[in-house]
Amino acid sequence: MTKSISFYHKTSSIIFVIVSFSLLFLPIFSSKDFREENETFVTRKKLKEMKLINAHLRKINKPYVKSIKGPDGDIIDCVLFHLQPAFDRPELKGKMSLKSVPEIPKGHVGKKSEMKQLWNSNGESCPKGTIPIKRTNAAQISTSKFPNKYSRKDLPDAPSHEHAIGYVTGGEFYGAKAVLNVWEPNVTGYDFSLSQIWVISDLPNHPANSLEAGWHVNPLLHADSLPRLFNYWTPNGYQSGCYNMICPGFVQTNQNVCLGAAIDPISTYNGQQYDVAFMIWKDPKTRDWWFMVGSEVMGYWPSNLFTDLRDHATSVEYGGEVYSPNLGMHTSTQMGSGHFQDEGFAKAAYVRNLEVIDKDNKLNSVNNLSLLAEKPNCYGVRNEFSDAWGNYIYFGGPGNNPNCP
Repeated sequence: MTKSISFYHKTSSIIFVIVSFSLLFLPIFSSKDFREENETFVTRKKLKEMKLINAHLRKINKPYVKSIKGPDGDIIDCVLFHLQPAFDRPELKGKMSLKSVPEIPKGHVGKKSEMKQLWNSNGESCPKGTIPIKRTNAAQISTSKFPNKYSRKDLPDAPSHEHAIGYVTGGEFYGAKAVLNVWEPNVTGYDFSLSQIWVISDLPNHPANSLEAGWHVNPLLHADSLPRLFNYWTPNGYQSGCYNMICPGFVQTNQNVCLGAAIDPISTYNGQQYDVAFMIWKDPKTRDWWFMVGSEVMGYWPSNLFTDLRDHATSVEYGGEVYSPNLGMHTSTQMGSGHFQDEGFAKAAYVRNLEVIDKDNKLNSVNNLSLLAEKPNCYGVRNEFSDAWGNYIYFGGPGNNPNCP
C-alpha cells in the first residue's frame, strides 16, 4: 500500500511539472482580447448587413431626372416611368409601355377631391414622363421586412394587432371605395396606427391575398409621426409583399402624388375636417387592380402578382388598425383621432360612403355591414347611415385608459 501511494505522488508531481511548463508557452487571453474579438465579429456582421442593404438601396433608389426636398425633409426623386422598381420583376420587363387608364367604375362621382401633400406644397412638381418616388434609406430597408401587417384572418396568431372596422364578406367583390378623414394620432415606440380600406381574398386553407390603401403614422418606417399616404399588398398571407414601392410590385402611372409622402392638411379636433376618397378596383379587360386617391389615378398592381386575387375578392374592410409589440400594459398609441366613436363628427375618425364594386364594374352601397373591435374599451366602432354619407362608421380610441389597462 505504501509503495502504491509513493508511486502515485511521483506520477502526480511529474504531471504537474509538465503541465506547468507547457502553460508557459500557451498564449494568454484576457477579457479584453475576448471583447475585441467579439466586437470584430459583430462589426463584420454589421458590415455584411450594410453591404446587402446598400445593394438593395441601389436597386430601388433609381436614377432621377429631378430631386425635390420637401419642407418635412423628405427627398422625392422624379424617376422616368420605365425605370421604376416594378419593372425589375422579370415578368414585367417587357411591359413597360404606359397603360391607358381603365374604365372608371360606373356610379363614381367625379367631384374634385384632392390629395394634398407636403413635398409639393411649395409648387414643385415632377416633369411629364416621370413619377415621384420617396427616396428610401437604410432604416426603411431593415424595418420594411418586419411582420407587422395583418388582416383579420391572421388575428389568432397576431394578438399585437387590434382593429376597429366595418366589413362585408361572403360575396364576389371587384373593388371598394370609401372616403377617409385624416388625423395625426399619437404613436408610441415601435407601434403604428392607420386608417384604410382592405380588399381581400380570404378563402379557407388559402393564404390571404390583400390590397390595402389609406394613411398611416408609422415612425419605424418613416422616422417621424406624420400621417402619410400608403398602399400595401401581399400575395401569401403577409409572408411577402410590401408598402408602396419599397419592393417591386405596384406600377405607378401618376406624376402628381407620391406614395409614402406626408399628407397636409389634416383634421383638427372639433374643427375643420380633411378627408380623401380611396378606391381600389379591378379592370375588367386586363384583370389588373387599379388604385385611385382623390381624383388621381395612381397606378396598378399586375394581376399576376397574386393567386386568388387574380379573380375576385371575398371580403372588404374599412376602418382602423393599431400594431404594438407591447407585452405589458396596453399601449397608449391612439387610433384615428384618439377619441372614441361615440363622440361623433369632428371628434372621432370616420370612413364614409362605403361602397363595393361588382363584376359589372359598378359601385354599390354596402349592405349588411358587420362591425369588429377586439377590445372596444381601447378602440371602438359604430355605424350609421345618412342620405349624404350613405353607410359610414365612426371609429378609434386612446388605447390605454382606466377601462383599458
